[in-house]
Amino acid sequence: MTARPAHGLLLRLTGPLQSWGTHSKYTWRDTAPFPTRSGVIGMLAAALGRARGASITDLTTLSMTVRVDRPGVVLSDFHTVGGGLPAHETVITVNGERRSNGTLVSKRQYLADAAFTVALTSDDNELLTSCAGALREPHWPLFLGRRACPPEGPVLLGAVEDPLHHLVRMPLAAKKPHRGPQPIEFYGDKPLGALPLDSDAADSGDGDHHSGEVTDEPVSFAPLERQYQPRPLYRRAVHLPDATYEGFGTGYLEKLQTYIDTYFIEPRRSTR
Repeated sequence: MTARPAHGLLLRLTGPLQSWGTHSKYTWRDTAPFPTRSGVIGMLAAALGRARGASITDLTTLSMTVRVDRPGVVLSDFHTVGGGLPAHETVITVNGERRSNGTLVSKRQYLADAAFTVALTSDDNELLTSCAGALREPHWPLFLGRRACPPEGPVLLGAVEDPLHHLVRMPLAAKKPHRGPQPIEFYGDKPLGALPLDSDAADSGDGDHHSGEVTDEPVSFAPLERQYQPRPLYRRAVHLPDATYEGFGTGYLEKLQTYIDTYFIEPRRSTR
């Protein structure tokens, strides 16, 4: 079992639409079933006001664990640009010329009605404090993967001690399943055996063995030099207590606020 970082941030990523691309190429834009590291780190960079070519090496030291409150439904959008326009107004190609056939067709995937709770962990309190302040008052607008996907409310839930403890105990934005207990999925960039679960919370594995790779580790967001690296993906499915399910709407938001008011403590600034 791996040691848990002492401090971190908890984020709430939910909205009508989200899209977290991992294999997007030209006319095909996919979405992963969970928020990607590149998408969340890009959100932090936007909140901090960093230009696309600026260094993100400090942000990539953050570890990320995702709890899937609601997986949502995958929607495919048939997208067209430039149809019905005269030749001199059609879409411009990379070499500066106009497309001869006019309409540019692409397909784009989105997650509809999905909800995620994300823990960002680090031993660097100064970095966490800086990111928390930026998320409260972002320099640029925040989006859930794409500009067409704004969040439905504040992204930052709070800066806390032992974020993984709260990640498995905070109210779920979901109703209790009618067809018996259903596991809640967790995705991480580090082994998930460190999740502080109750002893009677059954799950489908210890989460200490990666289940594959995903190419979402950002190296650079520079417009003409975007680079991403593969990283191991850890997955763990856990049956959480029935009391964790708080449904939707104002009832859920009130229970979430009560939890935050009761348990969240701001991490102390480092004296280094």
